[in-house]
Amino acid sequence: QVQLVESGGGLVQAEDSLRLSCAASGHTFSMHAMGWSRQTPGKEREFVASITWSGGTTDYADSVKGRFTITRDYNKNMVYLHMNSQKPEDTADYYCAAKYGIYTRWDYWGQGTQVTVSS
Repeated sequence: QVQLVESGGGLVQAEDSLRLSCAASGHTFSMHAMGWSRQTPGKEREFVASITWSGGTTDYADSVKGRFTITRDYNKNMVYLHMNSQKPEDTADYYCAAKYGIYTRWDYWGQGTQVTVSS
């Protein structure tokens, strides 16, 4: 199993930057990838970004490409989401996720951290 704990959420103004952190513990050595998703009330959770654990290959939702960057620190079992040029529509609860499979859904989720972007 893998345990995930997010931190770094808060209230920012449009165009500001914010960095979210996710600390992973447990059986992290066999993870295939980690990522971030976000959710607003009444909507389904949506994919934001992912990174493969060993190779560092990244993938992004079109809505955040060029503004958000996902990175990982393999030795510290940490994943980060660097959010730049934020927009009010980025307001959401952000969840860290991890999975073991390549073509599978996320296996583990964190508890979430709230990000609010004011205009």
